[in-house]
Amino acid sequence: MPTSESTRFGRITTTRPLVPASRDLVVDLIRVACMFAVVAVHLLMMGISVGPGGIGVENPLTSLSWFAQGTWFGQVMPLFFVVGGFASLTSWRSLQRKGGNAADYLRNRVLRLVRPTVALYAFLTIALWSATAAGVPGDLLSVIAAGAGVQLWFLAAYLICQTMVPVMARFHEAAPYRTVAGLAAGAAVVDVLRLGLERNPWGFDSNPIGLLNMVFVWGLLQQLGFFYADGIFDRIARWKLVIAAVASYLLMVPLTDAGPYPVDMLTSQNPPMFPLVLVGLAHVLLVKAAYPWLQRFVRLEWVRKVMLVVGSRAMTIYLWHLPLIIALFGIALVLHLPFPEPASAEWWLTRPLFYVAAWALVLLASTPLVRLELASTALAPGASRPGLWSVLTATALAVIPPFVVMRTALDAWNATWGLILLVLAVVLVNGRQNSRLLRKATVE
Repeated sequence: MPTSESTRFGRITTTRPLVPASRDLVVDLIRVACMFAVVAVHLLMMGISVGPGGIGVENPLTSLSWFAQGTWFGQVMPLFFVVGGFASLTSWRSLQRKGGNAADYLRNRVLRLVRPTVALYAFLTIALWSATAAGVPGDLLSVIAAGAGVQLWFLAAYLICQTMVPVMARFHEAAPYRTVAGLAAGAAVVDVLRLGLERNPWGFDSNPIGLLNMVFVWGLLQQLGFFYADGIFDRIARWKLVIAAVASYLLMVPLTDAGPYPVDMLTSQNPPMFPLVLVGLAHVLLVKAAYPWLQRFVRLEWVRKVMLVVGSRAMTIYLWHLPLIIALFGIALVLHLPFPEPASAEWWLTRPLFYVAAWALVLLASTPLVRLELASTALAPGASRPGLWSVLTATALAVIPPFVVMRTALDAWNATWGLILLVLAVVLVNGRQNSRLLRKATVE
């Protein structure tokens, strides 16, 4: 019979888990916590004001004196790539044991990530063209569209990292530390070139060079997740983990306050810069130091329920939370609700209400949409298994739309052709239908 243990925080479930014993629930907890943090930060970055001059949009967080330094702790995307690396290596090894190959792995990743994105692009295409036809002012529509597409950079970066998994897993098995050193060296070289060219007298744009760090920085953080999967951090005493995390933060001081890097880690994100590696390393070290407490926390019944609801639709929530937050503010405007001055005391006091309302809207909208995320990736009856080059082509097609949005911001045109490319990517990895076998299966 099920048994449980009550604590001051809730009930700890001691029944046989519904997940495999080998699954690291702390990793699931981190992913869910990151999702709550991302929604909170994006909500707080939208300060809407209504005045005689019309609707204004600003980022109230930049007015906080401690905000830039706070991003060393609140910038969670590096940690997200670390736990993504853990999940990727675990999935890749499991697939290999079943006889799968790189094409199978990447095909599954493309379907899991791109199918939910197709729905978002379809919605954005219809919404943006409809708003244009309705005569929404171009300046306002540009701000709304750009805000609705801010999160799409992650799809491009994560797909690039996922493409690397089979090869980087092989490097990890052969020479794990040399692989990390090579990635770190590559990230440092790219930053040196980028920061050096920023000071050139010819007005040369160095950001395209920095884009190479989508491979080196995010790839290095993913590689740290491989070490997490191998249990390397478990072999280090907790006090040493804390000291190493503090050392990572201390190393950031001369790199930012006295060095060439910005203190604000959000501005170091696109293109990514080397200090993000130190942020991700510090975070994972602190997670492992707190691991016994986190393990106890994930045994609480209510925590597992939250993890199940949010974790099972994480990609859907991530893709849709910004458009839905914008929709929430639109509803408030239509209802003529008061909009306090951004960053004022009244504004801060009303943010928890907006946060709860945003999550309610996100969970409501994600309920039907999550089917795209959870749908089976198995080949349809009669479909042939796509080859590696077909899958790589599909991956490239899927990377292009969010990559362009990351570089130029979202608008109606790139939402439209982006939708077409994403649909083509899904079609390519679905495999070709064998008409003869399909007719035979239909007759039978």
